[in-house]
Amino acid sequence: MGTAAVVVYGATGHTGRFVVAELRRRGFAAVASGRDASRLEALAAEWGDVEVRPATVDDAGSLDRALAGAAAVVNCAGPFAVTAGPVVEAALRAGIPYLDVAAELEANVATFADHERAAAAAGTPVVPAMAFFGGLGDLLVTAAMGDWTSADVAHVAYGLSSWHPTSGTRAAGRVSHERRAGRRVRFADGALRYHDDAVTEQDWVFPEPLGRRSVIAEFTMADAVTVPSHVAVPEVRTYMTVEAARDLAAADTPAPAPADDLGRSDQTFVVDVVVGSGGVERRATAHGRDIYAVTAPLVVEALERVLSGHTRTTGVASAGAMFDAPDFLRALDPYVSVELPH
Repeated sequence: MGTAAVVVYGATGHTGRFVVAELRRRGFAAVASGRDASRLEALAAEWGDVEVRPATVDDAGSLDRALAGAAAVVNCAGPFAVTAGPVVEAALRAGIPYLDVAAELEANVATFADHERAAAAAGTPVVPAMAFFGGLGDLLVTAAMGDWTSADVAHVAYGLSSWHPTSGTRAAGRVSHERRAGRRVRFADGALRYHDDAVTEQDWVFPEPLGRRSVIAEFTMADAVTVPSHVAVPEVRTYMTVEAARDLAAADTPAPAPADDLGRSDQTFVVDVVVGSGGVERRATAHGRDIYAVTAPLVVEALERVLSGHTRTTGVASAGAMFDAPDFLRALDPYVSVELPH
C-alpha cells in the first residue's frame, strides 16, 4: 500500500497541506492537485517527492488527467458546493475511491443525493465529510449507539478552546450563508429544516477538565447530514462553545498559527456525544488538538481502510456507516483520545 499514489485536490490549502504530510508520513505517494500551478510547484519544491498535476473543476479533462493511475482522491478544496460534484464524477470515471473533508451541509446533502446511485452501481466508495466536522461526530455517535438500532436524539457538543478560521472556512461559510438566504438550519422530525429563530445559549457539562460551558444551541454542522444518513434518529442537535462561535463570527479573528513542529495551532477541542433512547443515555467523547490538523489522520486513516478493504459498505456512505466506529476511533491515537461506552 505504501506505493499507492493518492491525489489530494486542494493540496496547497491549510488542511490540504496537513493531509499531504500525513500521506507522506504513512508511506503513500502524494500527488498534489488544484487550480494554482505555481503554488503546487512551490509545495512540490518544499517536499521534494510530491508530484504535481494541476486541474480545475470546470475542466473535466484536466481532472481525468490528474486522477489517471491514482489509487484514490482526497478532496480538500472548498467551497465544496463548487468542487465536490466534479471531483466525485471524475473519481467515478476513474473507478477510484473519493473522500472529502467537507463541512458544508448542503454540499454533503448533494453528494448523497446526486451520486449515491452511480457510486453504488460502480461499487466505488465515496466518503463525504471525512473530517473533524461530520466524520468525527458521526463515528462517536455510531460508537455510542453500540447495539442500539435507533435512538430518540443524538447530541453533539463541540468544546473548542478557540476557533481561528482559515480563509477556506470563511469562503465556505459565505457560500452556505447565501444558499440558506441567511437562515439557520436544524435536523428535527427526521429532516433538515430551515428557520429564522434567534440564536440561543445554554449550558453544557463537558467532561473534566472542561466542565460546564456556555454553548450556542443548534450550531448545526455536518453531523446533521452524516449521522441520519445511516442512524435511525429523528433529531440531531449540535452545540458550539460560545467563545469559539464568537471567534468564527468576528471578521478580525486571525487564521490559525502554528505552535508546534507539526504545524498545529494551540487550539484544543472536546467533542462530547450523548445519544438517548427510551430515557437511557450513552456517551462517547474525543479530545485532541487543532480541528484542521486532526482532519488529516481522520481522512488518511479512512483512506487506508478503504484501500485495504476494511469497510462495511460501498457507494456513498458516511464514516459511521463505512467503518467499524470503535476500532477506527481507537486507531486515531495519539492524535485523538477517546472515551467510549463499555
